[in-house]
Amino acid sequence: MVKIEKVNKYFNKGKRNQIHVIDNTSLELPEKGLVALLGPSGSGKTTLLNVIGGLDKVNKGKVYINGKRITKKRAGTVDKIRNLNVGYIFQDYKLIDNMTVFDNIAISLKMIGIKNKEEIKKRVNYVLEKVDMYRYRHRFAGMLSGGERQRIGIARAIVKNPNIIIADEPTGNLDSKNSIEIMNIIKAISKNKLVILVTHEVELAKFYASRIIELKDGKIVADYLNNDAEDLDYRIENKFYLKDFKNHEKIDGKDASVEVYTNSKEPINVKLIVKNGNIYIKSENNEKIEVIDSNSNIELVDDKYKKMDKSVYQKYEFNLEEIASKNKKEKYSSIFNLFTFISNGFKKVLNYTILKKILLIGYIVSAMFIVLSISNTIGTLKIEDEKFVTTNKNYLNMEMPNLSVEDYLKYEQEEGIKYILPGDSKISFNVEFDDYYQTANVTEAINGSLSDINMISETDIVYGRMPENEKEIVIDKMCIKKKMNELKMCGVLEESQVLGRKASLKDMDDFVIVGITDLENPAIYMSSSMFVNAIANTNEVREDSGLLAFAMNMMGMASYDTTAETTFLDYNLKKDSITLKKGKWPENDYEVIVNVSHKYEMPLNKTISNKVNDIKLKVVGYYDSAENLDKMLVNTNTVKYNAVVSAKEFTILAENKEDTINRFREEYSIDLKDAYKRDKASYMKMAKDLIKSKIISAIVVFVISLIEIYLMIRASFLSRIKEIGTYRAIGVKKKDIYLMFLGEILAITSTASVLGVAIMAYILKVLSGISYIADYYIINVKVILCALAIIYVFNIIVGLLPVHHVIRKTPAQILSRHDI
Repeated sequence: MVKIEKVNKYFNKGKRNQIHVIDNTSLELPEKGLVALLGPSGSGKTTLLNVIGGLDKVNKGKVYINGKRITKKRAGTVDKIRNLNVGYIFQDYKLIDNMTVFDNIAISLKMIGIKNKEEIKKRVNYVLEKVDMYRYRHRFAGMLSGGERQRIGIARAIVKNPNIIIADEPTGNLDSKNSIEIMNIIKAISKNKLVILVTHEVELAKFYASRIIELKDGKIVADYLNNDAEDLDYRIENKFYLKDFKNHEKIDGKDASVEVYTNSKEPINVKLIVKNGNIYIKSENNEKIEVIDSNSNIELVDDKYKKMDKSVYQKYEFNLEEIASKNKKEKYSSIFNLFTFISNGFKKVLNYTILKKILLIGYIVSAMFIVLSISNTIGTLKIEDEKFVTTNKNYLNMEMPNLSVEDYLKYEQEEGIKYILPGDSKISFNVEFDDYYQTANVTEAINGSLSDINMISETDIVYGRMPENEKEIVIDKMCIKKKMNELKMCGVLEESQVLGRKASLKDMDDFVIVGITDLENPAIYMSSSMFVNAIANTNEVREDSGLLAFAMNMMGMASYDTTAETTFLDYNLKKDSITLKKGKWPENDYEVIVNVSHKYEMPLNKTISNKVNDIKLKVVGYYDSAENLDKMLVNTNTVKYNAVVSAKEFTILAENKEDTINRFREEYSIDLKDAYKRDKASYMKMAKDLIKSKIISAIVVFVISLIEIYLMIRASFLSRIKEIGTYRAIGVKKKDIYLMFLGEILAITSTASVLGVAIMAYILKVLSGISYIADYYIINVKVILCALAIIYVFNIIVGLLPVHHVIRKTPAQILSRHDI
C-alpha cells in the first residue's frame, strides 16, 4: 500500500524560477491493481512517481510505503525500504550495458540478500521466460533492441517479487507491437501487486488501468476507477491485416503464383528473379522494397482488423511465489564482498576500450615521476644518524639546571618512566688495544650513550653474546664505527675485533665487552645497577686520546691520562680493598667515611662542611687503604644525589615518549625534548638551504604527477555518472557504489601505477652507481612502499571524492543530470 499526505515538492525553491511541481497532494493507493497517472508534460507525474518510490525527496509532507514512512529519514533507511518493497521499470530501461542480461536481473536478488547461485538461477530464468527473453540470458544488455531491453527492465523489477511496481513511461520508446506486449506483462503483474504507471498514451491507460489519476500543475484533478474499458482500438504498425486492403489480386502462372494487396489503383511494375534458391525483386517504379521473412518484425494476418479485448492480457500469468524458496529471508544487502569488488574492478579494467587502455599509460608515467620525486626527496633528506646522533634514540632530554633531589625522585616515580639519568647519558670507556708491541700501552676512548641492558635481547646481538654479570657490557656498532679510523691504526679492521677487550672507568673494576649490536643506536648497554657509579666515574669524553697516547708511546713518553679527580665515591666499590678502622659503613644517605688520616679535622659522628643536596655530610667512620685512597666514601644514593644536583640536564627513558612529553608539559610545565629529534633538527638547520632547493623541485614534479592522475580519474568518472544513477535508481547501496569504484581504482593502480613504480625503481637502481644519483636519490623497499602507499591513497581519495559528491544526491537528481 502507498499513502502520501499533503506532499509538496519544489524545484528551485526560493528562486525566481521556482516551480511548485507537487502541490499539497494527498493520495492512498491499494495493495494491488494498475493505477495510471495521466497528465500533460510538466504536470508532475514523474516527480510524483519518484517521490512515491523514494527516488526523490519532498519539501513537505509524508510518504508511506507499506506502512513505513520514507520522508525525513536517512538515505540508507529509505534505500532499505524501497529496495525491499518497490521494483522500478524505467522509460530508458536503465540497464548496465556491459553486463549480461542474466547479471542485470540477478543484481536485484543480490540486493535483497539472495546470494545462493541456484536460487538466483531459478528466479532469473523464471522471469526471463515470463517476458519471453530466456534465449538472450547470456547476451550483453547493450546488444538488445529497445523492446528487448524493456522486457529485461521488467524482469529485473519483478524478480525480487516486490509489493509495488513503479513504471515510468515503460512504452515511451517502443513501437506499437512492443508497447502492447509490455502492457500485457504489466497488467498481468498487477493482478497480485500494485503497479503505478505513468504514461502519455491515454488509450493504453484507459484499457489496462484499474484506476486513473489525472494531474495538472502538480495537483490531482481527477481520480476514478476504470471498470468500463472492454476493448482497445490500437493498431499495431507491424501487423498487416490482409482483408482490410481494398484491392486483392492473385496471379497464377505456370511456374509462379503471386498475390497483390494494395489500397490504390496505381499499377505495380516489378520483376521477380529466382536463382539458386534466392528471390531477387526489382521495382520499376523505384518504390522501397522490404522483404518479409523469418527475421522481419512485420506480421501478416489473414483477417480484418479487430479491436483488442481483455483476452490479450488475461493469458499472461506471473506468480513468483510458486518457484521461490520459502526459507530465503530477504534483507537489504550489499552486492559485493572483499573478493567480488576487487575481481570486478580488474574485469572492468580488462574490458576497457583500446582508447582507455592507451590512457593507462598516463598512470604509468605519473607513477614513475612520483617515485622519482619521492626518491629525490628522501635522498635529499637522508641524514645518516651517525652524523649527528650522540645519545640513545629512545631517550628524552630535560634541560633543568638546579633540579632538587626531591623533584628528581618524584619524576623518577612517574608512571611510564623507566629511569632518569643525571646528565646527557654520554659515557666514555678506555679500551685497551695492546695486541702489538707498538700499541702495548695504547687505550682508545669509546664513547656511547649509557643504556639499560634490558633494552636489548639475544636476537639483537650480531657478534658475541648477552652479558652474564654486571661487569660485562654490550656496545653498538655505531660507537665503534666512529673510532674506526683510529682503531685501524691499532690493527683493528673489523668491529668484531673489539669483543673480549677490557673497558675501564676510573675508580671502578674493569668491564669486558662481550657483545656487539647493530641497532644504529650509539648505545653502551650495561646493568642498570651500575648506572650511578658509571655516571659518577666516567672518563672524560675524548675523541683523540688513543691516537695521542699511541704517538706518545712511540716517542717513549708516558700514556696521556685525562681522568679527573672524583670527590665522592661509592664505598661499595672499595669495600673489599679498604679496612674500616673505626665507626661503621656509610649505609644511610648523607653519611660518609674518610681516610683515617683526617680523623682530627673530621670528628666522628659530626657533620662537616662538605655538602650533598645542600645537606652537610655526617662522618660515621674512618678507613685505611693500602692503595693510599683518599676519597670521601658514601653510599650509592648519596653519589646519585650529588650527580643530580650537579647536572644541568637529565636523560629520561619512558615507555611512551609522546605521553610523557604531554604529561610533563601539563603537570609540571616542563618542556621535554625528544633527544633524537632535537639533535637531528639542529643538524638539519645547518643543511637546510641545500635541502630546500632539492625538496622544492621534487615537490613540483610530485604535484604535477598527482594532478595528472586526478584529471585522468575525474575524466573517467564523469563519463559514468549515468551508470551511478542507474545503480542508485534500482536500489544499489551507496556503499556498493563506493566499492565498485574502489575496485576499479585498485585495479588501475595495481596494474598501470605499480608497473610505473617498478620501471622507475629499476632505472634508479641501475643509475645508483653514479655518485650524484647515489647522493640525492635513494631507491629501496621503503621508498617503493612509500610511493605505492601515496599512489594508492591518492588514487582512492581522488577517485572516491567525486563519487561521494554525486551519490549524496537523490537518485532522481543523479538521473536528471549526467554532468554533475
